Amino acid sequence: MKKSPITLTRRSFALGLGAGTAAGLATPALATGSTEMEADVGKIVRHNISSFRTYDWRPFFSNLRGGAILVDTTSRALHFWSEDRSVYKLYPSSVPMSEELTRRGRTKVVRKVVGPDWRPTASMKARNPEWPDYVPPGPDNPLGTHALYLSWSYYRIHGTHDTRKIGRRSSNGCIGLYNEHIAELFGLTRVGTQVLLI
Repeated sequence: MKKSPITLTRRSFALGLGAGTAAGLATPALATGSTEMEADVGKIVRHNISSFRTYDWRPFFSNLRGGAILVDTTSRALHFWSEDRSVYKLYPSSVPMSEELTRRGRTKVVRKVVGPDWRPTASMKARNPEWPDYVPPGPDNPLGTHALYLSWSYYRIHGTHDTRKIGRRSSNGCIGLYNEHIAELFGLTRVGTQVLLI
């Protein structure tokens, strides 16, 4: 009998987090005093999406050489498969706040940085002139603790200190993960890991 895909609803996800807390597992803390360089999430979106399906890699990639990352911008989830197929990870993510800022297609990881710094693009600065020209690594950095730089200019998969953004259309183009998740993904990927955004 064919197995149906695993679906994680908002309720089961929340219950799972509660169970993890009860078992002494760390859950992401809400950010306080964060200076994320993006618009106020509460004014952009009224809800998030936390309904994920597991995927098989074969409809999306011809092979797993170097590992593979699939970002589903509709369900706001990132999927990772290791080259030897022994590891599959599914992470909730933030995605771009509009179709205009959303890029889809194939790219790859070209650089990995622990403690990234951040500079707004010219278009970000034009939309938000009050933003600083530079933010060094640290708790106020919009890229969180780790960043995977993609072959597309200005596009990254990175962490965030503002955990309210996860599961929402809240970024200026990048894909955001909880800092705990980007740290894990950072350790699983390498320069050259293939990436597909759908």
